Amino acid sequence: MGVQIGDLVVKHEIDYDALKSKTIALDAYNALYQFLAAIRQPDGTPLMDRQGRVTSHLSGLFYRTIRMVEKGVRPVYVFDGKPPELKEKTLERRKEVREKARERWEKALASGNVEEARKYGQAATRLAAEMVGDAKALLDAMGIPYVQAPSEGEAQAAHMAAKGDVWASGSQDYDSLLFGAPRLVRNLAIEGRRKLPGKDVYVPVHPELLILDEVLEHLGIGRRKLIWIGILIGTDFNDKVPGVGPKRALALVKEHDSLEDIFRSLSYEPDFDWRAVEELFLNPPITDDYSIRFKKPDEQKIYEILVEEHDFSPDRVHRAVQRLIENSPASGAQTSLDAWF
Repeated sequence: MGVQIGDLVVKHEIDYDALKSKTIALDAYNALYQFLAAIRQPDGTPLMDRQGRVTSHLSGLFYRTIRMVEKGVRPVYVFDGKPPELKEKTLERRKEVREKARERWEKALASGNVEEARKYGQAATRLAAEMVGDAKALLDAMGIPYVQAPSEGEAQAAHMAAKGDVWASGSQDYDSLLFGAPRLVRNLAIEGRRKLPGKDVYVPVHPELLILDEVLEHLGIGRRKLIWIGILIGTDFNDKVPGVGPKRALALVKEHDSLEDIFRSLSYEPDFDWRAVEELFLNPPITDDYSIRFKKPDEQKIYEILVEEHDFSPDRVHRAVQRLIENSPASGAQTSLDAWF
């Protein structure tokens, strides 16, 4: 889920014209989980091929990426590597949540409760290693570059944005700001519309732009204190401090000059290594061993992966590939250096 600071930060709703010719490093796992959760049957069952293998993530990755490219966005997907040890507790908790959700999903299916089934089916989403491998193979066939991070994909994407190798980091989570991304673009993977939880109502969803310097100026703090806010309200690497929400956390970091002082003022004794969490956001494991190069799509390879291997519609795939070829960043339509940024 990432750090929940959405109520504090300044956001700008934008359209795709503002992103035209911009290279954006997308958090691949974040996007794939969005596709897995959203692209399902009414009863929560994911899309599958004839062998029962889940294909929702491939459908989302293929068609959503083509839509981005058509609108002039140059997506670069960044994949997670080895999770930090600090994240083990969160990952174990998420696994338990998925297992419970799967049990409830199966019960809802058996009872014919479609609405409950869809809700729990989405919560039971799991991204397996072979699904990640298929996603990378598809991106390679599409000519869309991807980067393998040594650890957190968001940290790597933020590093790439800070270096100027990409224009922004793309994710639903706000952690990118804590990792130092100068710009964060949200809603690229879910742009369009989304269903409100528990209601048969859909609301429009548009891309959002967040600028780190603007966020910090608005809050009246530096990046280090933004990290402190995250630590106080909970991150993927530590539980929240009881009784502290985003607004109180902001007041506390403005009032005090160290986290130790804040903890003392709350009479709170941390049961986690907050210094290690702070250091992880300030100096995460990243790599400079990557290349951002768009290639011409390989229609035959795409056909093999989607149609022959995973039973996608041949006609629909063919039409989509033609759109990709016509709008590919490797088409040569953009030749200036500015096109990459």
